[in-house]
Amino acid sequence: MFIQEGEDVSMNCTSSSIFNTWLWYKQDPGEGPVLLVTVVTGGEVKKLKRLTFQFGDARKDSSLHITAAQPGDTGLYLCAGAQCS
Repeated sequence: MFIQEGEDVSMNCTSSSIFNTWLWYKQDPGEGPVLLVTVVTGGEVKKLKRLTFQFGDARKDSSLHITAAQPGDTGLYLCAGAQCS
């Protein structure tokens, strides 16, 4: 997706399975993915500067919202659901 600097953007990950953990990564061009955050409770919200991560109440989804996107936010964002014990 392409957005303009200063715009807000949201991304969602949805699964048919229930997870107890969602992990969000950012991968810059030519680099490997870097873990940004782990959310582990349904309904949990975590903030990392202008990035807000939320774990859906049903534990089947997670979302990322970027407020006022900046050039440094450019990259590939990846999410992964996990069933950790």
